[in-house]
Amino acid sequence: MKNTKSKMRTVLIFAGMLAAGVAQADAVTDNAKALLDRGDAKAAYALLEPLESQRAGDPEYDFLLGLAALETGKNTNAVFALERVLAVNPNHARARAEIARAYAALGELATARQEFEAAKRQGVPPEVANTIDRLVAAIEPVEDKGRTTLRGFVEGTVGHDSNVNAATSDRSVSVPAFGGFVFPLAPGAFSRSDTFTTVAGGFGLRHPFSQEWSLTAGASASKRMNTDIDKFDTGSADAYLGMVRTYGKNVFSATLQYNQFWLDNDRYREAAGFTTQWQHNYSPNTQTSLYIQYAGLHYMTQEVRNTDRFVIGANFAHALPGFKTVAYGGAYIGEEVETNGRFPQFGHQLVGARIGAQHEFRQNMTFFANLAYEHRHYGANDPLFLKTRNDNQWYAGLGMAWKPARNWVVTPQYQYTRTDSNLPLNEYRREVVSVTVRRNF
Repeated sequence: MKNTKSKMRTVLIFAGMLAAGVAQADAVTDNAKALLDRGDAKAAYALLEPLESQRAGDPEYDFLLGLAALETGKNTNAVFALERVLAVNPNHARARAEIARAYAALGELATARQEFEAAKRQGVPPEVANTIDRLVAAIEPVEDKGRTTLRGFVEGTVGHDSNVNAATSDRSVSVPAFGGFVFPLAPGAFSRSDTFTTVAGGFGLRHPFSQEWSLTAGASASKRMNTDIDKFDTGSADAYLGMVRTYGKNVFSATLQYNQFWLDNDRYREAAGFTTQWQHNYSPNTQTSLYIQYAGLHYMTQEVRNTDRFVIGANFAHALPGFKTVAYGGAYIGEEVETNGRFPQFGHQLVGARIGAQHEFRQNMTFFANLAYEHRHYGANDPLFLKTRNDNQWYAGLGMAWKPARNWVVTPQYQYTRTDSNLPLNEYRREVVSVTVRRNF
C-alpha cells in the first residue's frame, strides 16, 4: 500500500510537471502571436529563438519563429523554420507564401516564384491571391535584368469625344485681313462630337549586354475609328531603339524615335528624333530625371508647317511609405523652329508643367489624377488675323486602373482639354470619357 501511494505521488508530480510544460508552451506561442499582431516582430523573435532546440518540429512554433525571423530580416533562419513547417504539413499555404518571401529576400528569385505559385494553387483567398500576383510581378523586373525579355500588349477602347477634331465651337469667324468680314466655317472647321473605338498593340524588347549596359527596342500602333465622323479617324505607329547604362543610382539612356500619324487613312505627319535622359534614384521612394528631346516634324501635304522641335525638361517621382501613394511632376521649356524662314508664324516657343498622383485603394485598384499646362508663343503675326498667336492649354485627367486578373487592366477615365487663344480658330474645349481594356503578355 505504501509503495502504491508512492508511485501515485510520482505519477501526479510528473503529470503536474507535464501540464506546466504544456501551459508554458502555449503561453510562449500565444505571447509570440500577440507580439506579431502588434507589429513587434523583434520581441517575438527574442521570445521564440532561445527555445528552438527544444521546440523545433512543432509546426505552430516553427511558423511563428519563421514569420518573426522574416519580419526582422533574418531570412536564412526564416527559411529553416518554415521548411520544418512544410515538412510536417506540405499544404500549409501561408507557410509556403512566407517562405517564398524569404527566398525573394535572399535573391533566390526562381525558387521564390515557384513557391508563390505553389501557394496560390493551394486555394488561398482572393485577397491573398492578389497579393501573390503583386509580389510575383515585383520579382519579374529583377529577374529580367539579367536576361533578354520581350513584353507585349493589346488593348481596346470605347468612349465618347465632345470634340473629335479639336476645333472651335464657333460656326463663323471674323477675319481682320478681309476688313473684319465674317466667314461661315465649313462643317470640318468647328467642333463635332462622336463616339469612338480604338484598337492598339505593341511590344518592347530589352537585351542586357552586361550588368551596366542594355539595348532597348520596341514598336506600337493604334487605330481610332469614330462612329459617324470618319473623316477624323486617326492612326499612329511608333518605333524606338536605344541604349541604357546603369551606374550605381544613375541610369543614362539615349533613344532614337520615329512616329507616323494618319488622318482619314492618309499620311498626315511624321516625326523622327531622339531623347537622352539621366535618371537619379535617390532612394527606392524617390527619383528625378533630366532629359533633352529633338524631333523633326514633317507634314506630308503642308510642308510650310515643317518644324524642328527641341525640348529640355526635368521630372520627379516620390512614393510615400508603403508605396501605395505616388506623386510625380515635371517642367519643360522648348522651341519649334520653322524650317521655311518665309513662314515664321508656324514656329513657336513653349513652356509647360505637369503634376499627378496615384493611390492604391485596394490591391488590384489604383486611382489616378493629373494636371498639365502649356503656354505657346508664336514667331510672327498670322497673315489672316494680323496678330501674333498666343495659346494657353490646360489638361486634366481622372481615372482608375482595375486589375481583375493577372495581366489584365481595365481603365475607365475622364479627360478634359481647354485651349485659350487670341486667335479664335485655335480656341477650343474637349471632353473625352472612355474605358480601355488591356492584356499584357
